[in-house]
Amino acid sequence: MMNSFFRIAIFILPLILSPQILAQDSIQWLSVEELEVANATSPKPVFFDIFTDWCGWCKKMDKSTFRDPRVVKLLNEEFHPVKFNAEQRQGFTFMDHDFKFVQNGNRGYNELAAALLDNAMSFPSFVALNEKFERITIVQGYHKAESLLPILRYIAEKHYLDTTWKEYKNSKRQ
Repeated sequence: MMNSFFRIAIFILPLILSPQILAQDSIQWLSVEELEVANATSPKPVFFDIFTDWCGWCKKMDKSTFRDPRVVKLLNEEFHPVKFNAEQRQGFTFMDHDFKFVQNGNRGYNELAAALLDNAMSFPSFVALNEKFERITIVQGYHKAESLLPILRYIAEKHYLDTTWKEYKNSKRQ
């Protein structure tokens, strides 16, 4: 009897807990449209992951850095994480501004990506905004979890308000 109970428990327990486990295993990415609503109800810094479909380093970060449990936890708890395709063709309105796709040769770009990155279109790129959607910083290039985590903490803990990144990076606070 006891043996049957354990067999049932071992089978059923993962099914019951799986939604909670899955929620902790992945970043809860928002769309730009969802961001304004989320920030209105729960103001937090914003982390934009700006990528393209053809970017190999972006895909590598999706498979490694953005699956690291420490990165997942920090982004889900301390930020509104937004995944944004720089070549998104669908237009939308964000902060009362209409953003459209701009054709450029065989490809093109979305005006929001250009605005967030000051037209320095390099991928992957990350843009951090404060709760008022004011830009804190732009971070370009591939990052492993070990190099991204201090940047995320610097922003989440608001060290940028009184400490330069260089000072923070060289301190023992990170």
